[in-house]
Amino acid sequence: MSKMYVMHHAFRRDLQAFATAVPRTPLGDVVTWRALLRRWELFADFLHHHHQGEDTRLWPALIERADADELATLQAMEAEHDEIGPLLSGCASCLGKLAEATATADERAALSVRLVAARESLGRHLAHEETDAIRIIQRHFTQADWEAIDAHFTDGIAPRRLFALVPWALHQLPAAALQEVVRSARLPQRLVWRLTRGRFERLDARAFRHAS
Repeated sequence: MSKMYVMHHAFRRDLQAFATAVPRTPLGDVVTWRALLRRWELFADFLHHHHQGEDTRLWPALIERADADELATLQAMEAEHDEIGPLLSGCASCLGKLAEATATADERAALSVRLVAARESLGRHLAHEETDAIRIIQRHFTQADWEAIDAHFTDGIAPRRLFALVPWALHQLPAAALQEVVRSARLPQRLVWRLTRGRFERLDARAFRHAS
């Protein structure tokens, strides 16, 4: 389940970073707002792909094997996805206005509130998944079952998108976890990490320059 936890770390990391940066970024700093919008688009794209894979592949496969209590948990997973989606759409709309310098201070404040709500909603969902849904996965799936499902999460990912995913997912991982992920990765994946992380880190630094 290591890939799942790496992705969850990245989702939590990003929403915390956005919630910190947005109220501190000056309205007139359009360059930074545009960098923030680009970073948001990365985050939102990977989260959407992750949730889509769960909704279309993972949960249906588990529902076939689940008992009544487990079925309730899996249905809750899907409902929580439905709650998170509109929150993220609202954040994206506000960020787009700020990137075009058409938003006011009140709209920036509203975005800050929405980001906190999104962070809390996603945080509850990820915790629920890690404590209950993953236990169901481990109860019903063999390693081969999981690998077959896991492969679907990378289906259709073009090389350009993969080059963005790798440095984004590994950014700010705790040192021990990063070492283990890199050690267990295949050579092409390690090469992608080495070749793309500098570019990603520059974008990240531009986007969150006011966060610290």
